[in-house]
Amino acid sequence: MNRIFFIALTMLASQTASVSQQLLTPELLWQIGRVGLDCVSPDGTYAIFGVQRYDVAKDKSSRTLYLVNIKTNDTRALTDPDELASDAEFHPGGQRIGFLRNGKLCEITLESTHVLQLSDLDINGFHYSPDGRSVLFVQDTKLDKSTAEVYPDLPKTTGHVFDELFYRHWKTWRNGVYSNIYVAGFKDGKLAPDPKNIMNERFDSPLQPMGGMEQITWSPDGRFIVYTSRKLNGTQAAASTNSDLYAYEVATGKTTNFTADLPGYDLDPVFSPDGNYLIWTSLERAGYEADRPRLMLLDTRTQQRTELSEGWDFEVNHPQWAPDSKSIFFISSEDFTYQYYRIGLADRKIRRLTEGRHDYTNLKVAGDELVGTRTAMDSPAELYAVNTTTGQQRKLTFVTQNPWNDIKTGRVERKTVKTKDGKDMNVWLILPPDFDPKKKYPALLYCQGGPQSPLSQFFSYRWNFQMMAANGYVVIAPCRRGMPGSGQAWNEAISGDWGGGAMQDLLDATDAMAKEPYVDASRMGAVGASFGGYSVYWLAGNHNKRFKTFISHSGIFNLESFYAETEEIWFPEFDLEGAFWNTPKPRSYTEFSPHLYVQNWDAPILVIHGQLDFRIPVTQGMQAFTAAQLRGTPSRFLYFTDEGHWIQKAQNSILWQRTFFDWLDKYLK
Repeated sequence: MNRIFFIALTMLASQTASVSQQLLTPELLWQIGRVGLDCVSPDGTYAIFGVQRYDVAKDKSSRTLYLVNIKTNDTRALTDPDELASDAEFHPGGQRIGFLRNGKLCEITLESTHVLQLSDLDINGFHYSPDGRSVLFVQDTKLDKSTAEVYPDLPKTTGHVFDELFYRHWKTWRNGVYSNIYVAGFKDGKLAPDPKNIMNERFDSPLQPMGGMEQITWSPDGRFIVYTSRKLNGTQAAASTNSDLYAYEVATGKTTNFTADLPGYDLDPVFSPDGNYLIWTSLERAGYEADRPRLMLLDTRTQQRTELSEGWDFEVNHPQWAPDSKSIFFISSEDFTYQYYRIGLADRKIRRLTEGRHDYTNLKVAGDELVGTRTAMDSPAELYAVNTTTGQQRKLTFVTQNPWNDIKTGRVERKTVKTKDGKDMNVWLILPPDFDPKKKYPALLYCQGGPQSPLSQFFSYRWNFQMMAANGYVVIAPCRRGMPGSGQAWNEAISGDWGGGAMQDLLDATDAMAKEPYVDASRMGAVGASFGGYSVYWLAGNHNKRFKTFISHSGIFNLESFYAETEEIWFPEFDLEGAFWNTPKPRSYTEFSPHLYVQNWDAPILVIHGQLDFRIPVTQGMQAFTAAQLRGTPSRFLYFTDEGHWIQKAQNSILWQRTFFDWLDKYLK
């Protein structure tokens, strides 16, 4: 195996001054290794992280696993750089490490270089049992017949017959395959050949398409497997977010739903180390996918259930127990950055552990420290360790220094803007590298998606603010109402009011920043994706000459057709306040649909959409482009046949970036 001892080299690189720095380009962006935390060892000594890298010429990626000593930073590679390795987990004994290599379960020891493949099965994730004698894993399981199997005399038919909704989701069609949980022991050092499907149901665990193994756990005594599933079918599944937690008793095979009375999402169960408690996150309302995640606690001895976060106005994400089972760590946002917090089990007081202009994006407990990835608008993800008492933060990895240290970055500032109704709105400002306050720069209003997704210190490989700044633009990124980070009322203010306060917030931020002496108010554009794309379409018809051009990626153009086209019906049902055929007709359709204002379109617009986007179907982009063309509005349509809501392939992403900046440069420079 090719072993890469890179820590000394990266430490040396950090001490070597660059002869000259360069501006960020799409090609350089795709050279940056993407760091993700997999696990920590039972004794808290080691962390395992993965680095995903892309070969743009081949349009392929690989992911290498690395072992880092949390105290000394000593780091070494565990897997070959040309493989796809993921989902690493320490065996309970602490000396072996399981992981998936190209979908196959493998193991390696701390001291050995030999990788042992444990099974030929294709699996999507796993957990060792607490005693290490068995494994639970998730596997795609075919439970429905295909059309060709129903009609064997038509083996080449491509037809699919559907009798109910939820026949497609995000970017995949329902094909009779479900993610089910299996349990298998070991035989002769390999996974036993007769795994047991503990579900055998036409439901998924973890939730598809974005749920992971954090949604499934063993109890510390190995008696139970607790898993997340949304056991709904058809139209009911399309209309409700109601997932529940199910406890499967290994000895008897009995399964119990213990959150049946909780109507929203119930996610991410975690047992306390002593086994006396189970925590999870719960959203109160079915259908409201952006509800505040609450921290729930179940006493496994008395079955008494309480909300630990009651009275707190912010999210609880990624909860993890302290080793002594007396407190819980989690991630939340109080001021539009995601930080670490701690809540005591006895006093239920919440204390913030970290400060700074950055986001923590995941969390593992390693003794008296927390380990997680940290990002900022000017910093790609790296691993950090945080002292659980002092909150002191310490960098563990240096993967992105090459090429990031040789790239000129723009300064990130935080501004406060008064909204029209007198609220204080947080606005992020990203300035071009080598910024000169005496010059005037073209500016971009960035419209965040969601609508209730955070505009925090994320580092994006698609909507990269440093890339925009490197191309000479001042980036204005308002945390308009409808975002977590300022309490539940601010987050919820957008529901049923898409074209109201949130759009005025965007205009207020634009007007405030247009007064800055370094912003050229005659050269401003508006850009955004998803709900941000909706915002762009709405602004195009309501901007009163503020903007010279627009770019909408996967935007919603016509709210009526969107309601009937999208797959997660719970979303428009809640956020648009019902169907367009309801009486009285919700004002979302009579006032807030961008297509109602096309007659006012007076600036060039670039429309981007993917064929496999089922959240906001491609016909939304086609309608907008057609309207612009028929009106004679300068317009362009960038269309991807093999992408969904996000552009994920390397060459497609570079084309996206080139088209994006070519368009902006044409109309703003």
